[in-house]
Amino acid sequence: MKESKEVKKSYLRLFVTGFAMGTADLIPGVSGGTIAFLSGIYEELLKSIKLVTGDVLRLFFKLKFTEAIKLIPFRFLLPLVVGLFGAIFLLANVLSYLLSTYPVFVWAFFFGLVLASTRVVSKRVSNWGMIEIGGFVVAAIGAYILVGSVPVETPSSLLFFFLAGMIAIAAMILPGISGSFILLLLGKYQQVLGAVTNRDFLTLIVFALGAVFGIALFSRVLTYLFAKHHNISVAILAGFMLGSVRKIWPWQEVVSTRINSHGEEVPLIVNNVLPNNFDANVILALALSLIGAGIVLYLGKLDLVKETEQDLTKKQRVA
Repeated sequence: MKESKEVKKSYLRLFVTGFAMGTADLIPGVSGGTIAFLSGIYEELLKSIKLVTGDVLRLFFKLKFTEAIKLIPFRFLLPLVVGLFGAIFLLANVLSYLLSTYPVFVWAFFFGLVLASTRVVSKRVSNWGMIEIGGFVVAAIGAYILVGSVPVETPSSLLFFFLAGMIAIAAMILPGISGSFILLLLGKYQQVLGAVTNRDFLTLIVFALGAVFGIALFSRVLTYLFAKHHNISVAILAGFMLGSVRKIWPWQEVVSTRINSHGEEVPLIVNNVLPNNFDANVILALALSLIGAGIVLYLGKLDLVKETEQDLTKKQRVA
């Protein structure tokens, strides 16, 4: 009975984590990878992706379907994926409305969330040496420059759609960097949406193949880095997260706009500014930022407590 309750709690935790990841991916400039890292499932997620795109895929090509299906970690991936797509389908319109109506409040909440995430993630570096500090600083500066970059135009050839799929999916699982924002920088966001609207299946298939190839390759690279160079890898990810907060600063001044796929005028280039007046709206935004930070710090504390309990259990078994 106790084991059954633990299994249900595990499924619920994965579902909630997936739901939070899906919610984060709906916000431009926020990555679902950040939520995965905070929840402590990031490395397990990478290993699962590596397994599905490796051994499982090879078994499918060999027509060994039963063996392939048995190898898929459904207990881990299924509740996570259901939660992720559940959030996308249920909250897409809600978050779109909130972003268009109360942008400062939404950005403020996520600003606090991502900023505090940097603190929580940085605690997972067991030893901060010169290499870790250097990696953190370089990653933070690189992310800060990247998210402030002006979108460029790239060729509309199928090769570039394949490369765009690779880069976007890599960014999506990388904490701190939004896949949709990378597509925007590459000048492919509108084109991919246009392919969906016009049912250009060839373009979409090529883009999807690029995404599959990208996540298969990137998950292997990250898995290797975590296994062989854990501290520097985590330090770099924490730096990415810190630098990315430039994109979600609550108070922004629109420099130029673009027309989206719905014919609506939306911001293209923005500058971060300070609020004009310290009024009730500013106080509410600051409060939401603190709430977002508080939630992350609390969850991070629970995660550290859980890790400590696991370490004690291992030590007791050894003893």
